[in-house]
Amino acid sequence: QLQLAESGGGLVQAGASLRLSCAASGRAFGSYTMGWFRQAPGKEREFVAAIRWSAAIKTYADSVKGRFTISRDNAKNTVYLQMNSLKPEDTAVYYCAAKMPPLSGYSVNVNEYKPWGQGTQVTVTS
Repeated sequence: QLQLAESGGGLVQAGASLRLSCAASGRAFGSYTMGWFRQAPGKEREFVAAIRWSAAIKTYADSVKGRFTISRDNAKNTVYLQMNSLKPEDTAVYYCAAKMPPLSGYSVNVNEYKPWGQGTQVTVTS
């Protein structure tokens, strides 16, 4: 069973960049497609990006395409989300999660991912 811990959030101005990290403990991290999701106050958790277990395929929500980049380092059991040109509407708690089952492709459905980290707050001011 993986355990996930996000870090790297913060308070920034519009146009700034942040790099989120998600460190995984447990075996077989490299077998899981990993996803980043976010949840703004009063809104449902939404898909942001995913990276296939092989890192060969990356998928992004339209709202972040061209600004965010997902990557992973399986040797370090870590997945990253580089966020550039941040906008106030990117403000949310960001979560990483593992897609079930192992060796499966990505999905935008939050119910297909577990476990979840505790989240890291990203606040973007105008």
